[in-house]
Amino acid sequence: MLRLLVASAYIPQATGSGPGVHVSARFRGVPRSTRVVPEEHSPIWNETLAWPLGVRPLHPMATVTLRLRHWGQPALQGDLGTTMVSLERLEADPGLTLALSDVPLLDPQGHPTGCTITFRCSYVPRGAAAPLQGQVPPRAVSPGPPHCPTKPHQAGRKEDFQVRVRIIKGHQLQGNNIKPVVTVLIGQHRFRTRIRVGNSPYYNEVFYQNFHETPGQLAAQPIHIQVRGGIGGTGSDGDGGLVADPVSPWSQVLNSRALRAQAIIGVFQLDVGTIYCAPGHTLSWKWLSLQHPQRPDAGSQGYLRVSLAVLRAGETVLEPEEPAEDEDVEANLLQPPPCAATLELRIYRAEDLPQAEPARLPLPGGGKRGFVAAAVRASFAGRTLCTRVMPPDANPVWNEVFFFPLRLPPICDGIQLAILSSSKVLGTATLHLSHISSAGAELEGTPGFLPCFGPTFLPFYGPRSDSPRTCDTAYRGRVLLELSTHMGTPDRRQRDTIAPEDVAQVQRHLPRHQFGLCGVFYSATMVPPGPELLRFEISIGNYGDTGDVTCKPSASVTSHGCPVFDGNRYHYLPWYGDKPVVAVTSSWEDASHRWDALNLLRALCRRLEKNVTELRGARGDSEGTVGRRLLRELAQDCRRALSWLEVQPTPTPLDTHLCAARLHLLRHVAAAAATPPRSGWAALVPVAEGWLCRVGSLAVEPQVAVPDVLLWLLRGERRVACARIPVPDIVFSRHGPGACGRLCGRTQTLFLTVPGSGDTRAQLRLRLWLGRVADSGDLSRHLEGSLRFYAETYENQTKLLGKWSSRVLLGCGSFSDSAGKTRLPRHQIRPPRGWRWDGPWTVEPQRRLLLDMETNVGEVLEEVYENESRRLSGAWGPAAVANTDASGAVVPPREEVECPQGWHVTDGWRVDVAGAVDEAGWQYAVSLDPGSPPLAWNAAEKTYHTHRRRRWLRTRRRDTSSQGHQQDVATFLQVRSTEAAAGTEAWEYSSLWGSHFHLQRRAGDTCRRRCWHRDMVPSQPQAVAPLFLLEGSSSVDDLDEEYQPSETDQEAQCSSRILLQQLVPFILCTFHQPNFFQLRCYIFQALELAPCGTKATADPVAHVSFVHVSQSTRVLPSTLDPLWDQTLIFHRVLLYGDPQGIQDEPPAVVVEIYDQDGRGSRGFLGRSVCTPEVWLDAGRRQPPRLRRSPLEGPRGPAGELLAAFELLHDTEVRGSQGLGEGIEQDGALARVSVPPWRNGVFSIPPGIRPLLQVVALEVLAWGLRGLCGGVRAPSLELQCGGRILQTPTIADLNANPNFPVNAFLMTLLLPADEEFMPPIRLRVLDTRNFGYRPEVGQACVQSLGRYRCQPHSAGNPPPGSGRPLSPLLGSSRWGRITQMLPKITTKKGAAGKAEEEEEEDEEDDWWSKFYAAMGDTSKSQRRNNRDRLKIYSCELEAVPEFEGLQDFCQTFPLYQPGRPPAAGEDPVPVGEFKGLFCIYPLPEDPRVAPPPRHFQELPPSQPQKCLVRVYIVRAFDLPPRDRNGLCDPYIRVSLGTKVLGQRDQYVPNTLEPVFGRLFEVTGTIPLEKDLRVTLVDYDLVPPDQEIGTTTIDLENRLLSRFRAHCGLPALYRTAGPGRWRDQLPPSQELERFARTRGLPAPEFSAEGTAVTFGDQTFLLSHFESGPPRHQHPGAPRERLALHVLHACHLVPEHLETRTLYNSAQPGLEQGKVQMWVDVFPASLGPPGPAVDITPRKPQRYELRCVVWNTQDVDLVDVNLLGERMSDIYVTGWLEGMEEQRQRTDVHYRSLQGEGNFNWRFVFSFEYLVAEQLCVLPQKEHFWSLDETVLKVPPKLILQVWDNDKFSADDFLGTVELELTRLPRPAPRAQDCSAEPQGTPKSPWCWWGAQLPSRFSLFRQRRARGWWACTVQEGNTRRLSGKLELSLEVLTAKEAEERPVGKGREDPNMYPTLPAPVRPETSVLWLQAPLRTLRYSIWRQNRCRLCLALALGMLLALLLTFLYSTPGYLAMKLVDPLESLHLGGAKHPAADRP
Repeated sequence: MLRLLVASAYIPQATGSGPGVHVSARFRGVPRSTRVVPEEHSPIWNETLAWPLGVRPLHPMATVTLRLRHWGQPALQGDLGTTMVSLERLEADPGLTLALSDVPLLDPQGHPTGCTITFRCSYVPRGAAAPLQGQVPPRAVSPGPPHCPTKPHQAGRKEDFQVRVRIIKGHQLQGNNIKPVVTVLIGQHRFRTRIRVGNSPYYNEVFYQNFHETPGQLAAQPIHIQVRGGIGGTGSDGDGGLVADPVSPWSQVLNSRALRAQAIIGVFQLDVGTIYCAPGHTLSWKWLSLQHPQRPDAGSQGYLRVSLAVLRAGETVLEPEEPAEDEDVEANLLQPPPCAATLELRIYRAEDLPQAEPARLPLPGGGKRGFVAAAVRASFAGRTLCTRVMPPDANPVWNEVFFFPLRLPPICDGIQLAILSSSKVLGTATLHLSHISSAGAELEGTPGFLPCFGPTFLPFYGPRSDSPRTCDTAYRGRVLLELSTHMGTPDRRQRDTIAPEDVAQVQRHLPRHQFGLCGVFYSATMVPPGPELLRFEISIGNYGDTGDVTCKPSASVTSHGCPVFDGNRYHYLPWYGDKPVVAVTSSWEDASHRWDALNLLRALCRRLEKNVTELRGARGDSEGTVGRRLLRELAQDCRRALSWLEVQPTPTPLDTHLCAARLHLLRHVAAAAATPPRSGWAALVPVAEGWLCRVGSLAVEPQVAVPDVLLWLLRGERRVACARIPVPDIVFSRHGPGACGRLCGRTQTLFLTVPGSGDTRAQLRLRLWLGRVADSGDLSRHLEGSLRFYAETYENQTKLLGKWSSRVLLGCGSFSDSAGKTRLPRHQIRPPRGWRWDGPWTVEPQRRLLLDMETNVGEVLEEVYENESRRLSGAWGPAAVANTDASGAVVPPREEVECPQGWHVTDGWRVDVAGAVDEAGWQYAVSLDPGSPPLAWNAAEKTYHTHRRRRWLRTRRRDTSSQGHQQDVATFLQVRSTEAAAGTEAWEYSSLWGSHFHLQRRAGDTCRRRCWHRDMVPSQPQAVAPLFLLEGSSSVDDLDEEYQPSETDQEAQCSSRILLQQLVPFILCTFHQPNFFQLRCYIFQALELAPCGTKATADPVAHVSFVHVSQSTRVLPSTLDPLWDQTLIFHRVLLYGDPQGIQDEPPAVVVEIYDQDGRGSRGFLGRSVCTPEVWLDAGRRQPPRLRRSPLEGPRGPAGELLAAFELLHDTEVRGSQGLGEGIEQDGALARVSVPPWRNGVFSIPPGIRPLLQVVALEVLAWGLRGLCGGVRAPSLELQCGGRILQTPTIADLNANPNFPVNAFLMTLLLPADEEFMPPIRLRVLDTRNFGYRPEVGQACVQSLGRYRCQPHSAGNPPPGSGRPLSPLLGSSRWGRITQMLPKITTKKGAAGKAEEEEEEDEEDDWWSKFYAAMGDTSKSQRRNNRDRLKIYSCELEAVPEFEGLQDFCQTFPLYQPGRPPAAGEDPVPVGEFKGLFCIYPLPEDPRVAPPPRHFQELPPSQPQKCLVRVYIVRAFDLPPRDRNGLCDPYIRVSLGTKVLGQRDQYVPNTLEPVFGRLFEVTGTIPLEKDLRVTLVDYDLVPPDQEIGTTTIDLENRLLSRFRAHCGLPALYRTAGPGRWRDQLPPSQELERFARTRGLPAPEFSAEGTAVTFGDQTFLLSHFESGPPRHQHPGAPRERLALHVLHACHLVPEHLETRTLYNSAQPGLEQGKVQMWVDVFPASLGPPGPAVDITPRKPQRYELRCVVWNTQDVDLVDVNLLGERMSDIYVTGWLEGMEEQRQRTDVHYRSLQGEGNFNWRFVFSFEYLVAEQLCVLPQKEHFWSLDETVLKVPPKLILQVWDNDKFSADDFLGTVELELTRLPRPAPRAQDCSAEPQGTPKSPWCWWGAQLPSRFSLFRQRRARGWWACTVQEGNTRRLSGKLELSLEVLTAKEAEERPVGKGREDPNMYPTLPAPVRPETSVLWLQAPLRTLRYSIWRQNRCRLCLALALGMLLALLLTFLYSTPGYLAMKLVDPLESLHLGGAKHPAADRP
């Protein structure tokens, strides 16, 4: 099967409006295609395409073609690019997953199109299992953000997670007349709620999403919550739900009816890691403050209440209870990240990039390999950017800058960087934001700093072509980077170019210095065996890398060495006193100011940690001594570090920030350490631990710039294993030892492992030093020996015609190195510049040949093959090569093979007749090539055979008089001077070039060589170490002109680079006097070993390796917990160097455990690396203590090793260097006692060996459960402490799975210390035909201390004759019960007296008891909780006080025998063992009788019939299974083969179903003990999907002494709903309880009001103060017995909450179910009546709302006269019942905002009084089969509208009234406001009573007053009117008795609504136009008319006055006295005559 996972693509030219894109893949001509997704810049599929391969395996030349295309367009026009991928790597390694990211796509001409694709390909061969997803390489193909260390740590394997998002409700959402819908994006999956109406919608919808990722990948997954609101209209486009197709996290989600750009109300974003880091992995009942994405400064757009949770497999999420209903949003508000910033990543250039691989870039003529065309890719927070591809170069320059958006605090921690060459990743690196930034909180008030880095180089690591496996170990170059952060909202730029002046400024701050790296190799052991030569290479960067051509050659490799057998198991390199030395000179930037500060802080942490550990274990006076030393040394270390930090250079911003933070912290710690603690030294421990944590957080240095040191093991030319050493650990500093690395100049032990697998290939002890060459003058003080520099070459000769000659050499030049590579003649070799020869060339005696492959071997089997060929006559005769070895190489005849000195032959030559040979030992074959040996041999002769051979064998053994290994070593160490070899030619011989050489000449040798050495010294004294002046050697120009090789020689030799590398001198560090030590290994026991392969047990043997010696323990057969009890003594172990240094850094002791079976094969079980205790003065030695050391196996942890090791310095050894003859030992070491000798081995001495005691192990073997059907007659085998117990066989497992005999006793010798106690091994063996007994299950019982108990004395036997007390319960449990009974009765009596006073006369239903136990008194109709119900939030067996219901016997899972599962995988049980153990000491005096046994009389073990009642109450937190985001659950109960539950009894469309179901089933226990309760999702077409299952062990409940089969009710009733339902009355239950506990039977008084039980007398008055006030109380005897039973802490009447699990996602919760189970054995009689838990039904209610008047309503229209007015009407409905929307008539032409309606709304609804929710059964769609039952709070929504004839009506305002929390209305309109009503006072002012601001209409039943109508404007709500309403709630019966009509229809009563008296202006124009004009003109303008009339009259008067004034004046002028005659008097002149 070939699988192709298409993850994503990148389309730069995407427009977002195209026809859609898809990926088409073709393999073997078969096309496959993904689905079509919208055209975006980064489309995501995450879709798998598969091709079955059948019988045709994958071919190495196979390819798969991927094409990115537009959907529905022609081929040429729709293609966006194509790529072809070779599957060669998958064919070579089927377990590999080929993951490629951002692969460029090409057009038909081969040019890049700019598009890229990311995918992953895997291959599963035929018959192989599919690879686990956990084995996928850690680099994911989907463009997700990298891991976050501050979030769940990224483990190597993937796990199952579930993210839950519950949308509860909204609050104050911005907008008017909105229909909000919430869209949730979890990762890349979209969900949507249903559409609601209003500004405070209620949803209560849950969304689930499962992930199979690493914790780090999960932490970076985003969660986007977006609220959109549709505007206007009353329609809806349907409900939301689950959307199956994944979309981009940033994509827009469409809403109900609004314009897309204006529909967004607000968004909230966070990541999964934030939830996981919260307490309990949950954020429950949180309010989210919504922000507008385009207007982040606009403030909150509303609030959304949610609950968020992350569930990990195996963990439980406990969601807190719903908080009290209040609107205090600010108190529980979750704010979004406040800050936004931009990360600016500058990429300047790279250095030291690797060369192209030869296979991909063939180079004619043997020229140099070219470099690669490279680019740098950066990924952060889901965004991936890549630089341009530069031409091939080792140092490419990019000068580009990337921009990444960043939220603070950051969600993601790592910036992933990679160097790419085409689609191949050359190297990777990671920048962790946590290392280059700080929030400041953990630094004691120091202000934090934003992420910054550099400018500095960052090393990259990746695989190399010549390494064994693909791994990120090798150095692949480094890149010059700079990172900075700028605050503010990021712009849309993603990349730019760096200015040239910025580049020049950075280059000026990167000067280089010469650094020297020196390494001294002390020992190498555990190296690979074989004839191939080994050497070690040290490199730093490309310097010292023999495969690199860009750096000068250096002395970076050791000389070749042949591994030597150590005599036991391992091989080592025989360096002894001449230690090889390597030296590498390199050039880097000087980062010593960073390294010094880092090492000072690390030294402070190491010493502080050591002192804290000592202080934690100190007691008495030593506590003060250690505490004072801790403070003193801490203050010294702080002062030392501060003195350097105050003057430390800070060339980069990160250096400045780190230095400031370190200074602040160290000054604070130094000040705190100046004063001792006042509260005692014990209080100093947590304080010091806090200091250690804070200083450790700053002891990091991300700007190292210099790559790690790599140490490689080379086997021939292959790189076998490696190790990496960080530069700060070995760097030297001029500022003192504290600033040096912890390993600088110190001997350390390193393990070289195979890259990618972790297998150890070598153990090295070496000393490293790194520093500036200018500071290397005092390097000699770090080296303990004397250095010797020399050149080496080998002179080679071949034997031709009986003479030795160097003219014609076959396969080798005349001069070569030790590996046979051609070298210059010795007279052509020149010393390096600045060096001169120190003496002539001399022949070096080959001391290494004294230790050949036969060293330390006691017996050798020699072989010679006799060869014959067929003559022409058919007869056989000697062949041309008569004598050969097995490979066909020529060897001398067997008669000429001599026995070496020190050996003797045990028997003569004999023919090997074993194997595939005939009777004479001949093998026959046909040779195709006369000059080559045959390829295959046969045992039978045929006529066509031309060759035959037979094998001659001879055995020789080492002489007993010879000292063997010691003699060889002595000879090796004594042969030193070249003068000793001057008289000899010192040749070494071999039969062929490339074969193993030997000193003694043998017949058949045709090759010989000898080694020439010449010492050299510096020409002039130097101020630096001379070994760093060896860089390079004689160049080609320096070679003598005499050496001019011919053309033939030039073609045969290597390049000049290789030649120069060979001319590099070698360095040795010589030690003239070794130190002798004695190693003692106390191997006591190994625990919990894992067997190899399919074996159930092992025959373990421990191999102990130390330096160059090793020993083995004895083999223990058939055990996984071997108890060796053996001491291994290594005498006279040679260790070179300072003994004090050995004590400081002791060599490691490696213990490897193998399975050694009888056939000789070995299987690796585990390895442990231990450190011995070193004693330089054996007189002061103290015995070591056994310690537990973990064992690491091939699959991870493999057990533990109990052992101790000590290394004793032997200072009194005399003789020839301590070896050979005359060895004497009379010092302190001789006075150390010799371990005792037992059974042929040294055992562990008593002072070290654990103290053993004789104990009794009692075993209760009850039975076996759950074994597969193939098991017939099993039995149990128990192993512990070397003893084996075999139980009788179960005759018929199907008839009775219990053992016929259940109690057993074993006498063991076990350690008294619990730490050293071995486990108990359980093995289940089946009995088959012919005596075959296979193992079908196994288990390991650990921590035996929990089964310890005290033995029963002879005078105090086990209580009673019934069941014994379990050791888990303890023998004194009844004593504790009798002590607690008086206290319990006192408390119960007081509580009973208080509660009985309020006892009700009537009983409620069971649901009242349930809600009362839940604490929801509003749903419970009772006033007290005496008849209480206990609700457990977990399974009953998980309740701590019930001890897992395994007090009688425990359940031990049995697992498949053989190798355990791989790391990270959970083992699968194959059965169960039910039993118990009891361990107690036995008397040491044999004359004392043993104590009575615990398990004496047991209950009958026969199966029994039982009636099981299963009560299923409800389920919650169920995962959705349907596309609508809900499921249709129903119950399936199974016991054995019986299954109950019907498909048609499902609860439709819900995630929180209420079942209230009872199931009754009969079964036989223990044959049918597992009760399975399964919730299944109903589907229209079977099969139905399983939601989850829970399993209950009924046998444990039946056997438990906590009486778990039926809970005890709180009250005893004889009738009614709470009637006693158990089989036995309480008095008989009490007697049965006493019998099972072995107690005396209770004695009741005649009246039943008193009982004597357990030496205590209890009265009924202790519990009841008077006669019971509840109904049907029962007899006093039974009530008293029930009270006593409750006092014994038995299982009460309860309801347990069980977690559901699904086999498809093991360990991941699938919801919970609340239930309980009653089990009634048939032998005890019929049970009582069952409990009725039928769910409550909702009641029918009717809401009557009368709209009387409106006032101050907004006027939105303008009439013909320019007056503002509104045509007002009111609409209303109940939330969730929009289809019942009602409206009033229209009040036309309201000129003042008032409206008169007298209109009645009538709404009928179903209301669940107990839950205070409306039940709304409705179908989502017309095609839906079932109604969805929604439960929403009862809320009345009223809206005021302006009626328009020719346009849409205008919205004026809304009122939302929640009927259960109804705001108290205002009595008058002028008192009504938009603000929430406070706490008004009663209208009766003389009372002054405070009335609540909110009340429930269902309690008050009626309400009338004024409520405010509001409208949304901006971010606030404004008062837009007032409504006068009367509200009334009636039951269905009341509504039927008092019928009313809607509006003003008949029957118009309760109350009668008259027609409204509206102003005459409110009528239409056509009805009364004059009257309308009258009202419209006069009423509106009467003030103006009156004023105009008054002004007119005044004007008339004025005009009249003005008109009459001239006449009046004229009259006055004519007759001024006229006015005097006005009274009728005549003028005097008239009287004249």
